[in-house]
Amino acid sequence: MTRLTRSMLFVPAARWNMIEKAAASGAPSGPDAVCLDLEDAVPPDEKASARANIVRAFQTLDFGHRLRMFRINGLETPFAYRDLIDVVEPAGAHIDLVMLPKAARASDVTFVETLLRQIGAGHIGIEAQIETAAGFLYAREIAESSPRLEALIFGPGDYSASMQMPSASIGEADAHDALYPGHRWHAVMHNIVAAARANGLRAMDGPYAAFRDAAGFERSCRLARAMGFDGKQCIHPCQIETANAVFGPTAEEVAHAQRVVAAYNAAVTEGRGAVSLDGRMIDAANIRMAEVILERATKIGR
Repeated sequence: MTRLTRSMLFVPAARWNMIEKAAASGAPSGPDAVCLDLEDAVPPDEKASARANIVRAFQTLDFGHRLRMFRINGLETPFAYRDLIDVVEPAGAHIDLVMLPKAARASDVTFVETLLRQIGAGHIGIEAQIETAAGFLYAREIAESSPRLEALIFGPGDYSASMQMPSASIGEADAHDALYPGHRWHAVMHNIVAAARANGLRAMDGPYAAFRDAAGFERSCRLARAMGFDGKQCIHPCQIETANAVFGPTAEEVAHAQRVVAAYNAAVTEGRGAVSLDGRMIDAANIRMAEVILERATKIGR
């Protein structure tokens, strides 16, 4: 998990003015990644011109520190292979990641990997969206499918449609959630995180459609963070600052992690077998958790 993706801003590839704004969004409130979308956000008759926009953007715009990525159409459509060829052949040197929607089996990822290899884009990573019943069942196999795969992403909208789970909007809690005795999306979200962690991948939560509902978005971020996700997809720039804050360690968490590591190192130096801090025992698991926090803080600092 070498890349930092607390926030991923989705931008319709057919909207050039929005692409320019996304590229210009500055740190620290800017997104960690910008994803130019060729799938749901682009009508069929605009796919070709949207591909041209992506090529132009990656060749001419300065995205700064942000990861540059684009989402192709699903492999069940007639657009996906042309998305890869028409964008990666001319602009591949400026692309970090390709997002594959509706990944349903390991062969979906290897298909994208094969095309990228044949194009000669050896450096481009892949992120796979888990958003169907098949994706849920085969998340483990998908996560193991390719050394190019870097992340699994939860897609709540298409997942609810695939599972025929009624949902008023994408990512928002509704009357069905209130009725259900638990968290309706826990199984698929926990499955994604487990498959990702078992294979050294990042795990990203899906979007929250009500971008004006700041409190609801923050709660959604905090819930995903509690489950182990690394970041969240954003559909509007106003969501970025919250995502960056929730999925980054606080100053207090960093300070505590530093104290944990220091206490452990001191005990090792002094030959003490038992280590305690603030009245609590410290063991190897505490050290690993502290190191994760410090590594994430270092990435943010960079």
